[in-house]
Amino acid sequence: METIGTPGLWIAFAAVVVVALAADFLVLRSSGAHRVSFREAALWSIAWIALALVFDAGLWWWVDAHAGRAAANEIGLEFLTGYLVEKTLAIDNIFVFLLVFNTFAVPVELRQRALMLGVLGAIALRAVMIFVGAALVARFHWVLYFFGLFLVVTGVKMLFSAQSEPDLDGNPVLRFMRKHLRITREFHGEKLRVVDNGRAAFTPLFVVLVLIAVIDVVFAVDSIPAIFAVTLDPFVVLTSNVFAVLGLRALFFLLAGMADRFHLLGYGLAAVLVFIGTKMLIVEWVKVPIGVALGVVGTLIAASMVASLVFPPKEKAAS
Repeated sequence: METIGTPGLWIAFAAVVVVALAADFLVLRSSGAHRVSFREAALWSIAWIALALVFDAGLWWWVDAHAGRAAANEIGLEFLTGYLVEKTLAIDNIFVFLLVFNTFAVPVELRQRALMLGVLGAIALRAVMIFVGAALVARFHWVLYFFGLFLVVTGVKMLFSAQSEPDLDGNPVLRFMRKHLRITREFHGEKLRVVDNGRAAFTPLFVVLVLIAVIDVVFAVDSIPAIFAVTLDPFVVLTSNVFAVLGLRALFFLLAGMADRFHLLGYGLAAVLVFIGTKMLIVEWVKVPIGVALGVVGTLIAASMVASLVFPPKEKAAS
């Protein structure tokens, strides 16, 4: 697998992620379980985006010094495009997370812990899937066409189901847990397992964490192939993916109150998947420049958000 990632770059990336996560955990622990305000979520979102841009700038500077300006511009755009793609696809995760929290009536002050653990699980899962995917692509080039077709089919299916909510009750993992595990009716703070009437039992928070992990797996299956349409370099793929996931908790609280307002965003995400999948399928004949791909993805997401505001849901229009 060809990559710009030297041992030094991998160590620097790991150090940045560890320090960022440690700072996030420390802030979360010091502030305790609390309701996250819109202002707090916005400031954290800006901080995570700024960190990603600073890392991209540092990566551009390093490549410029070692491989020249043209290579630096290419890598910088690849990281930025991959980051935008993964960030936008993560929005779909957030809306499903919101459905899970509302279904189980998770207290607002406990949602941070669930999301924080979800972020850690997502980072570990995506790292494994990215290296496996990169190895497959390096050994079997036709896997790229499989990824492209999969994304097109997934995008088309999403277009037809953009307005429908996921069937949480029909989730096989949830049905299994309800059938085979003792689950308390009430939350017990941040505890995942308690003794109830003399017998061990799991709390609803444990069920929520398992469902979030399952959702991470499902959405990673969509997002990982998408990033390979942008670049095949494992270092750029992993770093852009991880930085997009790092800000997931803050982004959730930022968008949680606006989920209904952007009701057409699902169509924009579906269009992004179709575009990226098509880009992979035609790569042998037409190579879409990274800058153009970045512009198309940004335009599709922005257009769906603007359309959501211009054409509000029927319920809101009627009221």
